[in-house]
Amino acid sequence: GSIEQDADVVLFLYRPEVYGFEVWPGTQETCKGAAEIIISKQRNGPTGDVKLAFIKEYARFENLAHARQIAEYTAVEAEEDII
Repeated sequence: GSIEQDADVVLFLYRPEVYGFEVWPGTQETCKGAAEIIISKQRNGPTGDVKLAFIKEYARFENLAHARQIAEYTAVEAEEDII
């Protein structure tokens, strides 16, 4: 229909965790706290998908690699506090 004809960009948001998945379909990579933006149409650019970190407490999306680095740092810091 009309949306596909008139829109410059069509995006879909997918969070596998909402549907009960613990890993990304077809992989063993955890999907906890992650989301995927599927770029279905982009008039002046490429289509594809992008994985992002989803911070539920703030309804915020961030770079997935950056969010994982913070989580690893926080886990190491917590271990040091225990010792």
